[in-house]
Amino acid sequence: MSEQRYFEDVRTGDDIPVASRTVGRTQLFLFSAATNNPHRVHYDTTWAVEEEGYADILVHGPLQAALMAQTLTDWAGPRGRLTRIALRNRASAFPDRELRFTGRVTDKHESGADALVEIEILEEDGAGQILMPGTATVALPRRTGGDR
Repeated sequence: MSEQRYFEDVRTGDDIPVASRTVGRTQLFLFSAATNNPHRVHYDTTWAVEEEGYADILVHGPLQAALMAQTLTDWAGPRGRLTRIALRNRASAFPDRELRFTGRVTDKHESGADALVEIEILEEDGAGQILMPGTATVALPRRTGGDR
């Protein structure tokens, strides 16, 4: 379980700790099954290479987005909430290779009862190529009470 982060403790410019993940081939096959995605580019190497022209099978964009969301909710802690996420898939991710998820706080503000933190987020591969940039909003509890 991750440590709880509070609105008062976050500053603009703070970095989200790097989360490193590696997606395996079995995970890709199971994600295809769980999401009812029959596209062979996610589990059939021969098809991905010979028919689609990729170097290998591809990591699903929604799986990458889920890993990004997990990075943010882990950072926020058990009482934090991811309220918005917007991502752009710019390049392909491949299995058995490092994926790094990072972020930086760009703003913090209050909106009604919510204490919100705006974050620029980024997924890169092990070579530093940007795969999926985006933005997110996370609601954090306050140390002083008043949060839901």
